[in-house]
Amino acid sequence: MPTSSAGSSGSCGLPVGRGLLFLAAAGATWGTTGAAVDLIFSSSDLGPLAVSFWRYVSGLTLLLTGRVLLLWLRPRGATAVPRLRPALPRSRFVLRLSTGLCLAVFQTAYFAAVPATGVAVATIVTLGAAPVFVALGAWTALGERLGRGGTAAVGAALTGLAVLVLGDGSGGVRPGGVALALLSAAAFAASMVLARWVGSSGARESSFTLTAWSFGVGAVVLLPFALAEGALPHSGELVRVVLLLLYVAAVPTALAYPLYFAGAAVVRAATASVVMLIEPVSAAVLAVGLLGERLTLPMLAGTLVLLTAVAFLTRAETARTA
Repeated sequence: MPTSSAGSSGSCGLPVGRGLLFLAAAGATWGTTGAAVDLIFSSSDLGPLAVSFWRYVSGLTLLLTGRVLLLWLRPRGATAVPRLRPALPRSRFVLRLSTGLCLAVFQTAYFAAVPATGVAVATIVTLGAAPVFVALGAWTALGERLGRGGTAAVGAALTGLAVLVLGDGSGGVRPGGVALALLSAAAFAASMVLARWVGSSGARESSFTLTAWSFGVGAVVLLPFALAEGALPHSGELVRVVLLLLYVAAVPTALAYPLYFAGAAVVRAATASVVMLIEPVSAAVLAVGLLGERLTLPMLAGTLVLLTAVAFLTRAETARTA
């Protein structure tokens, strides 16, 4: 099993094995987001900016509500619940602001890619390209070198993306949607490298605090764009839309993001991005099985090459940290 360079436990005190489990859980729940958002789009006139805004606002509300409940239920003398506003040096403020902006771009570009090119393609491209961007970013910013196995993984992933994008003659893969998915992947990679930098530098940043700040920053940034796009849903299926928005806010947001930040802080960035590739698998299954999207031969071939890249990168990370 891959481990971090810090040993069996990361610099933030969380065991690496548990960090990998947290990342896998976050990836599995994120895999349901595309299908839920596609159902929201088909049931209302909400656009990607409005959905992103409501995801952040609702997720932040649930996080703060959960914190209040924990404070209220906490026995006397128990370990304190993480504070939302600890001492805030400039570097930590920049970290939280940058992470919030990266996540705002990540999910908004992904939500826009879903109607542009479909849930399966948008998710496979986003999460397939992310390990490439993460590996390159971690090498450049953190000195986490790829090695020969990692270089092979990057080449295989790029080949898989080329097959996926260029090999579908039916028009199911659209360049504009793929470009949005690649932008989403780049923003996701930046947020993961930032989270890993926090852990590797020894800075103790609560995953709850980083998540709450990221949601708050994202909501503020997206508010004017959501208002311009139309922030309120107009639909004959309003109850369905609200329930779907609540699901997106609760499971793949308020639950998944703290797990993601906690895991990303203790697991090597490239390894973490590989673990997160559980998302396109679950998303593709939902898109084909639930939404009726057609999984073509080029999509299958591209996915197979991407999974080969995952195997190469996993092997490279295991060899490096053994």
